[in-house]
Amino acid sequence: MTTALLVIDVQQGMFDLPDFQPYDGDAVVDRIAGMIAKARASGTPIFFVQHDGGPEHPFHPGKPGFPFHPKLAPRSGDDVTVKHHGSAFHDTDLDAKLRKAGIDTLVIAGMQSEYCVDAAVRSAHEHHYKVILVSDAHSTGDTRVMKAKDIIAHHNETLGGSYATVKPASEIGF
Repeated sequence: MTTALLVIDVQQGMFDLPDFQPYDGDAVVDRIAGMIAKARASGTPIFFVQHDGGPEHPFHPGKPGFPFHPKLAPRSGDDVTVKHHGSAFHDTDLDAKLRKAGIDTLVIAGMQSEYCVDAAVRSAHEHHYKVILVSDAHSTGDTRVMKAKDIIAHHNETLGGSYATVKPASEIGF
């Protein structure tokens, strides 16, 4: 079994948007940073995904929301996949890069629980990867119909079992 850490869309804009605040955002970033450190120490590959929403979107190259959160910036040797859709696999070469690296298991963390994290987990499962969703290392903001805490819990419950094994960051080992 060859495992990789997949970090989804933890970009500066997630923390700077006026109408969006990720639930437990600083702690989530710290947990992801801890997993990145463990992965680096063990030689586990790290794959970062970065969302580009197009020229008018705050998550576009050259705009302040596009860069990764400074605590989680990729280093030399880390792979970065830029995506234009919700799923990290849709119209990208992520699957080819993972296959080339011999990866069969993905530990997934990042932003936003109900969008890009959900899409990555489901798509990874459809691409026949074993998936581990880190229950306390993905986040989102409140919506008009649901609080972020409940969205996160809902996705841990919904994705757990059928699409992924769900574990807290403290139980993730590389």
